Amino acid sequence: MCLSSRHRLAEQIGQQLIQTKQMLGLAESCTGGMAASTITDLAGSSAWFDSATVVYSNQAKHALLQVDLAEIAQYGAVSEQVAKSMALGLLAQGRCQITASVTGIAGPTGGSPEKPVGTVCFAWASHNGKILSQIKHFSGDRIAIREQSVETLFQGILQLLAYQ
Repeated sequence: MCLSSRHRLAEQIGQQLIQTKQMLGLAESCTGGMAASTITDLAGSSAWFDSATVVYSNQAKHALLQVDLAEIAQYGAVSEQVAKSMALGLLAQGRCQITASVTGIAGPTGGSPEKPVGTVCFAWASHNGKILSQIKHFSGDRIAIREQSVETLFQGILQLLAYQ
């Protein structure tokens, strides 16, 4: 298989997680499982990848990751606050030492002047208490925005692992 840049990033993540004996969990919204699919394309990823939760609706974010609906109402589903809550909610489940989340507006509709199409929020959390978050603004069509989101999600995981 010819590896994409996403797959190469996933391989690097896997190597680091294996070295540190840690497991990864993902909480995906706008990427709809694309990050998990990229990881599971790699043979042996079960040694370092626990699970992914696709939480597209606000109700799913609340029910599966314990994101407070009042927080979603206050900040919006596409916000750093909700991305952090998603990552921390998955971390609290106790199966993973590293978690990452993504929530955004992939388009072509759904944007607003405050949060245009291409606005994507990320968070990365570690069992040692480290949490990082970021907002990015991507351009392109729906597929391009989702692909850029997965690459950014993976780059953030590598950044978090550098703090380990």
